[in-house]
Formats: sequence, C-alpha cells, structure tokens
Amino acid sequence: MDLRQLRYFVAVARERNFTRAAEQLNIAQPPLSRQIQLLEEELGVVLITRTSRPVKLTDAGRLLYEQALQVLGRVDQMKDATRRVGMNRNRVLSIGFVASTLYGGLPVLVRKLRQNAPELDIQLLEMLSIQQVAALKEGRIDIGFGRMRHNDPNVVATILREERLVVALPQDSVLAQDEGPIRLSVIADQRLIVYPKEPRPSYADQVLSLLQEEEIRPRDVLEVREIQTALGLVAADSGVCIIPSSARQMRSDVRYRVIDSPRATSPVIMNHRAGDTSRYLDLIRRLIREMYAEKPAWLAANNLAAPDPDPDP
Repeated sequence: MDLRQLRYFVAVARERNFTRAAEQLNIAQPPLSRQIQLLEEELGVVLITRTSRPVKLTDAGRLLYEQALQVLGRVDQMKDATRRVGMNRNRVLSIGFVASTLYGGLPVLVRKLRQNAPELDIQLLEMLSIQQVAALKEGRIDIGFGRMRHNDPNVVATILREERLVVALPQDSVLAQDEGPIRLSVIADQRLIVYPKEPRPSYADQVLSLLQEEEIRPRDVLEVREIQTALGLVAADSGVCIIPSSARQMRSDVRYRVIDSPRATSPVIMNHRAGDTSRYLDLIRRLIREMYAEKPAWLAANNLAAPDPDPDP
C-alpha cells in the first residue's frame, strides 16, 4: 500500500465513479482500476461494489475511506510544516486536546500564546487522551491537554487542576427539578451514557471506576463515541451522563447538577515529550501560572479547589 493508491481510492470513493475519478486524477481508467484491485488484493477484502451504479463502498471500504482521509490530511500537514521550517517561516506548534478542554482554559491559553509568540503557527488537533501519548512520541503534536493518567516514561504528565464532575440530566427528569448538588448514588437507578466508546482506556473508564469504587451499579450502560453524542442522547431522555463541569456550556437543553463527592473529579493534564527544552514549553507554563493567578470565574466554578499555580512537574 502506498500514498498514491490511497489517493486513487479516495478519489473513487468520493466520486462513486471510476471514469470521473480518473478524469479528476488526470490518468486513464484502466490503471486506476488496476491500482484499486491491487489494493484489495493486498488487504484481502473487497473495498468497492462495482456492480451498482454509482459504485458503492463496502463496510471495509468505508472504514478505509475514513482512515485514508486522515492519513492523507496528516501527510499534507507534514509537508506544509516542513516547508515552513525549511523556508524559515513561522514555527509550527501542534497542540492536541480533548473536546471538554475547549470549555475550560484552553481557548484563553491559546489566545495568550498567540499574543506572546506571534511567530508561532499554532495548530489545534482534537484527539483523545490515549491518542495524545502516541502522537507526542511520534512527533505529530508538541503538547497535549487530556484527562487520562498514564505511566509512559517518554511523556511527562503534569496535572494542572482537578475539575468537578456533574451529572447531565434530561430537562423533564425528576432529578432535574432541583439545582443543588446531587449524590452519586442516584446513578444506580439510571441508564448511564459514557464516552468515548473507543479507544480504551479513556474518560469512560474514569467514570466507571469511580462508580465501582463507590459500589454503585447503573441500571445499564450505553457507550457512545463522543461527548456531543452523549449529551444529545441525554437531551432526548435516553439516559444520564457524567461530564466535566466546564462542559456544561455545550448544551442548554440539558440540566446539570454538581456531584456531591470530593472524589468526583477529572484531572486536566498537560503532556509533553520527556527531555523537551523548548522555550515555548516554558512560555506555556508561565502563561498557565498567570491565567490561574487571575482567578477567572470559570476556574472557580468548575474546580474542586484552587489549582496549584505552578504547573511545572
């Protein structure tokens, strides 16, 4: 498998037609068809159903299409970043983040970083906590903001703060009629929606471990891919979900109640490669200290206690 074959396959998958894909790629149709056939032979699966018009992707084809788009997109980013460095243009700083951090301090931090280092080309890449560890070691990102603790010696993890957890409830739920703190034990009578479904371990395992430690068993558990889906299902009265407090801003058609337990927290963790001595890493640490020292309203509202203003490990 090579990048050319992936580009050919993506063109066919997008156009749903070999002739149009060949025209778009500026090649003849027989070589295009042959490359797709070679790709299928290498993988040992059928990717495209050719008997229909337009052609259709098989389940395996749809999976490869989604993955190929990500691979080709990353290759294009790599080319652009390399050219920028080679031509002495802006230094690229890639930051990985989990979605919930967008509703905490990450946007403020990035704004401060742009102001203090205008020469930086900051790229923000959404990825799960476990994906950030691999991305750091592979050089795909420079810094990650996630929620999962790990023991990888090649990646330094610094806990920036412990954020409260809240229960997201359907608007018409009996439990939603009170705005005060809620006991974690009420989850025992509910269908619990957790995310992400994969890859694991993840934030979902943090939630399930918390309940297990408290010997609380939900009525049943529904696993979904992302927080947006989880909250959408809560809004549809399909269950309840435990989320970080700052993510309450994501939907206004759901009710939220803070969990009344000092153990019901989720860490916000900054990860970077071991041995990284970049001045930008030092700058980010300084900006985080300044941000916490300002004691913004979102920090007081979402944290169990005031965080340590020094994020150095």
